[in-house]
Amino acid sequence: MIEIGIDSFATNFTALGSKINSSESLRLLLQRIQFADEKGLDVFGIGEHHRKEFLDSAPSVILAAAAGTTQRIKLTSAVSVIGADDPVRLFQNYATLDLITQGRAEIVVGRGSFVDAYPLFGLNLEDYDALFAEKLDLLLQIRDNETVNWNGRFRPALKDQAIYPRPFQEKLPIWLGVGGTTQSFVRAGRLGLPLMVAVIGGETHRFRPLVDLYRESGLEAGHKLEDLKVGLHSTGFVGATTSASTKIFLPGYTKAMNNIGKERGWGPLTQEHFERETSPLGAIVLGGPEEVAEKIIRHAKALGGINRFTFQMDVANLEHEYLMEAIELIGDKVIPIIREMEKV
Repeated sequence: MIEIGIDSFATNFTALGSKINSSESLRLLLQRIQFADEKGLDVFGIGEHHRKEFLDSAPSVILAAAAGTTQRIKLTSAVSVIGADDPVRLFQNYATLDLITQGRAEIVVGRGSFVDAYPLFGLNLEDYDALFAEKLDLLLQIRDNETVNWNGRFRPALKDQAIYPRPFQEKLPIWLGVGGTTQSFVRAGRLGLPLMVAVIGGETHRFRPLVDLYRESGLEAGHKLEDLKVGLHSTGFVGATTSASTKIFLPGYTKAMNNIGKERGWGPLTQEHFERETSPLGAIVLGGPEEVAEKIIRHAKALGGINRFTFQMDVANLEHEYLMEAIELIGDKVIPIIREMEKV
């Protein structure tokens, strides 16, 4: 069964020119998480950014606030930029969240799509890869051992150091968020970590060789196939119809992509590019409920099966009302369609 959820970057509506202030933006986000829980979605993730347009610089705080108004939905980071964080504090934050939720907390760790955190915390971008590898190693040691002995380059050593609190779950789930680098897929497999693949452009089926490599690496390292879970994180939105969803989604998405493009040297978004991304094989999962459900199943089969799919809608800077409508459609229509298709 494919878990269905949403990943949010906690849009700061004020930064987008809205009259809604930052406090109200977060209140509305918490309302959406509660609504997702009520509508039967399986997971809600909060990203980590350190930018004006997003309010997710402290994702565990947002998730802790959501814990008090939800009953069953899993609450996770999406992703935690571990290279710029302290693994001890990261573990403690989510172990505490796990205790509060009685076992609904997870962590997705990754490098992040922006590098704002590194200069903010006085880190050298030349150490980007080394920071990630070392801190991931420490996080996993903390997760698997109550008392830790550890040495590294970027953090003071730990000697016979007990780390508390311990989570509600026997083994706090830690997923590895990856883009398109072969090394990341192999690392996830060798470590036996669930894999969250961010496909935000191109054709999703092209990631199949990397997903296969992840599974092969995991099996070679002695991990069980059932433990080698695969998640898919994609830009998307669900509207009443395909035309309605496109009308709502396209203006904000175009603006956001063009703004990011100016930072990274991309050209402006074209209609041809958008149509390619929203085509049956394209990465963007956009349309009415039936079309979206079919595309999720199509992508799942193309990758050899997936265990989780999460929508990223914030990139289109959508208003709260549209996001609530999308959550309702996902819960009431998309998930039931997927469950029926999974029976075939």
